[in-house]
Amino acid sequence: MSAKEVPALPESAGYRVKRLLLGPPLVSERLASERLGKPTALAVLSSDVMSSSAYATEEILVVLFPYIGLAAFSMLVPITLAIIGVLVLVTLLYRQVVQAYPKAGGAYVVSRENLGPLVSQVAAASLLVDYTLTVAVSVAAGTAAITSAVPALSRATTAIGIGFVLLLAYGNLRGIREAGRSFAVPTFFFIANMVVLAGVGAVRAALGHLHEHTAQLAGTLHPGHRGSGLFLGASLFIVLKAYASGGSALTGTEAISNGVSVFRSPQSRNARQTLVWMAIILGTMFLVVSVFASLTHPVPFESGTPTVISQVGKYVYGSRGAGPFLYYMLQTGTAAILILAANTSFTGFPFLASFAAEDSFLPRQLMRRGHRLVFSNGIIVLTVVAMGLLLVTNSNVNSLIALYAIGVFTGFTLSGAGMVRHHWKERGSHWRRKLGICAGAGVLSAIVDLVFVVTKFTEGAWVVVVLLPLLVAAFSRLNRRYRLEAAVLGEGVAARAAEAPTLRRHTVLVLVDRLDLATARAIQYARTLNPDELRAVHFVLDTAHAADLSERWSRLGLSRLTLELIECQDRRLTRAALELAAEASADGETEVSVLLPRRAYRGPLARVLHDQTADRMVEVVAQLPHVTATIVPFPVDVALERIHRRRAQAGAEAASRPDPAPAAGRERAPRERREESLLSGLDVAGTIPIAEVHPRRPARVAGRIRSVRVQPFAGVPSLECTLEDQTGRILITFMGRRRVPGIEPGARLLADGVVGTHRGRPAILNPIYEILAPAEPAEVT
Repeated sequence: MSAKEVPALPESAGYRVKRLLLGPPLVSERLASERLGKPTALAVLSSDVMSSSAYATEEILVVLFPYIGLAAFSMLVPITLAIIGVLVLVTLLYRQVVQAYPKAGGAYVVSRENLGPLVSQVAAASLLVDYTLTVAVSVAAGTAAITSAVPALSRATTAIGIGFVLLLAYGNLRGIREAGRSFAVPTFFFIANMVVLAGVGAVRAALGHLHEHTAQLAGTLHPGHRGSGLFLGASLFIVLKAYASGGSALTGTEAISNGVSVFRSPQSRNARQTLVWMAIILGTMFLVVSVFASLTHPVPFESGTPTVISQVGKYVYGSRGAGPFLYYMLQTGTAAILILAANTSFTGFPFLASFAAEDSFLPRQLMRRGHRLVFSNGIIVLTVVAMGLLLVTNSNVNSLIALYAIGVFTGFTLSGAGMVRHHWKERGSHWRRKLGICAGAGVLSAIVDLVFVVTKFTEGAWVVVVLLPLLVAAFSRLNRRYRLEAAVLGEGVAARAAEAPTLRRHTVLVLVDRLDLATARAIQYARTLNPDELRAVHFVLDTAHAADLSERWSRLGLSRLTLELIECQDRRLTRAALELAAEASADGETEVSVLLPRRAYRGPLARVLHDQTADRMVEVVAQLPHVTATIVPFPVDVALERIHRRRAQAGAEAASRPDPAPAAGRERAPRERREESLLSGLDVAGTIPIAEVHPRRPARVAGRIRSVRVQPFAGVPSLECTLEDQTGRILITFMGRRRVPGIEPGARLLADGVVGTHRGRPAILNPIYEILAPAEPAEVT
């Protein structure tokens, strides 16, 4: 078939909308061109971890300030430096992870390869939870930055957050490169603002223009009192709690190791270099905010707004000259980076989910790349769950942060343990030094994780502690299910496909509900199977309907295919179909195919407006050995569209034709024309009344065609019409033809031939004929 002969195939409305919103589909060969360079990958994969510098300092103060008051600002920088120390070790750990697993790293792959599938599910569950919480926390924090600058929007916090989640999802559904272009500018804009903040703040601090501000403001957290000792009056428990809260700055560090495949070649080297730059930028920005906070004393508010970084910006820039402009630029950059930080999860979550799905621990739909070569199903799942979290917590950062960071530090711990085992087994160059780094990172991460669980348990961390084992159990159960299915489907494939004997007979059963195009399509398909026996079966639920169906079956010339009526007194159609198929295959030598016509409708109401009996029958009947149940769909909506197009085309053609000139004289009434047609057989020269014809003699008759049908004659499909005049009726048969132009009910026909007998009635076979007048269209009253 040439290119010109290929028909234009219609596209669904849903696909047209998707193409309009997301752009044209990308072919698989384009995947390599969709990979990212280091700057863009830094923006796409590191926006989460960089954005945490905007709220990590505040999370430390939220814990310390109610206990030791202004003394919290003295402990802020030491705790920040301790967290940066963990960041350094974790960065070195993941550089090794990316080098050892250059295609796909991360806690999941490392623990799967070195600690076994069960431990890898702990990593998968913890990281999937963390990615989901990252979206909720980042968007909530970004919305807080907006409402800090514009307090009038505070009532719409949750709605704004959900809107941003949907916008991020849309950007990622358009493709990796599209998302990279969209998110690179805000990320670097935030970094530039932090550089300006650091520069201006350093100059003003050197000039002595930065000073401490009062903590006595309405709406702030109630301050505690400074004490003595190493922790200035705070207990070790409180210091560890503040340390764990500040450790949220490290969330997102793993995203680069999970997303190595989005880098351009050489992927491993580019990913490791980007990881180092990410750690340097994060550590610097985190330390800048903590240092300036310790100098200016911004106090956390109970409502969460204005944020600590917002207050730091006001204190550093001041209210004169370019200060207000720089402040609003900082808030704009902070809001943008916090909201776009969620993009890290939109990249990492789908990749991690695809790894787990490939190992049969998650539904396999998560493995498929969608319209724009991204894992669309993973993006959609993440979007729905994140929006649910924002609704439940009313977009409150402090409510979400209690659930946060447990997952990511669990991943760090498992990555460290897995890499320790990896180096112990491989013992490559400098393996002892590398093993020591991995062990240190793993131990520190485990300590932070334990501290977080203990100190935040009553504030909501218990939810994650309970959820993780449940997710691991669900993943393991799904994996067992997939493995059992694979074992069943893989057993004896060669024997069944090539060696098993073919059954001697093949019977096809077409289940008929009503006689329409859907049934006709099923019968047509059944004939192509060339069965030894073809049966059309109707289960009788309504005797009047069954009688009408039988009459129409005969009238339309389908008597060659017997319609079998089977009583179904209890109206259990699925049971009746099961018994019929079991009976047909009972001899053990017959392969049975059950065909079920289904009228296919589009739209969300299809399942409500039309029953799904065929689907239920397939599920039941297919349980029998040597029985195959097949649904034969007929697209009703497509047929309706064709009819509408034909009518529109016919209307346009009719409108373009000129009106015919009126006939002279009086136009005869329709009733007169119909009465004359009944008498037409007596006024044609040379004809005789139909009642006077005799078998085996020639006859010339004329009359009106009363009915037409296709009827098998001697095993050959033939067109039969019933011709009538005032005296009687005769069959006119055209052998081997299904249609004769002009032969239709209401037409006037002249037929000349030898009279015979068919089914006890006079008949003329293959006559010489003439159409005296065509059938007139039916009148609409």
